[in-house]
Amino acid sequence: MPNVTIYIPTGQMPSDERLAELAGDCVKLCTSVLEAARENVHVIYVDVRHGHGHPVFAEVRYRLEAFRTPRVMNQFTEALDRAIVHRTGLTARIRCFGYAATHIHARN
Repeated sequence: MPNVTIYIPTGQMPSDERLAELAGDCVKLCTSVLEAARENVHVIYVDVRHGHGHPVFAEVRYRLEAFRTPRVMNQFTEALDRAIVHRTGLTARIRCFGYAATHIHARN
């Protein structure tokens, strides 16, 4: 963790190069702002059929830590928003969900 999933309408999906750059931005934000270990960061893109709302939806799931305060999470979401706009030209709705370690059961 953290896991960053970015849903983008099929017809507006950026090039592979732009997606790779955005993935790099996400990894950098997760390791610098959220202090996650690089090997624990996952970034995926999902093609979607857009229905209503902002063209991009970003969902971030992360482990709750004392140092991930509301101020830190605000800094993270602001920087993620800028990265998404910069790399895709699209506005994103961003939602972050924190989980206590005792509520995470994982493998690999």
